[in-house]
Amino acid sequence: MLAKVAAGDVLLVTPLDRLARSIRDLLNTLAAITGTGAGFTSLGDAWADTTKPHGRLMLTVLGGLAEFECELIRARAKAGGVRLDRPPEAHPLPAARGSQPPRQRRATHCDHPLV
Repeated sequence: MLAKVAAGDVLLVTPLDRLARSIRDLLNTLAAITGTGAGFTSLGDAWADTTKPHGRLMLTVLGGLAEFECELIRARAKAGGVRLDRPPEAHPLPAARGSQPPRQRRATHCDHPLV
């Protein structure tokens, strides 16, 4: 879809969640769209409209909040000793003996609510 968007086009979506699954994904997609000189409008969310100044402002604020949330998660994970990457592969020896290796817990945005 993004390969067919040209300068001067306006991409319309009805519900915003049909375009992206997360705020970070939405902002990356919108950056690709506006990078081609095209605009974006969500019919279901009036604030998400890059063809108008107030829509660009709202998306800029959303981008700042998304970045802030990522930084908070990283800081809290570092302070609490939580790993944010994929757990290492389990060694085959404990499984061969019939015992289970300890389960690695991954941090999510739900583990660390915003203050």
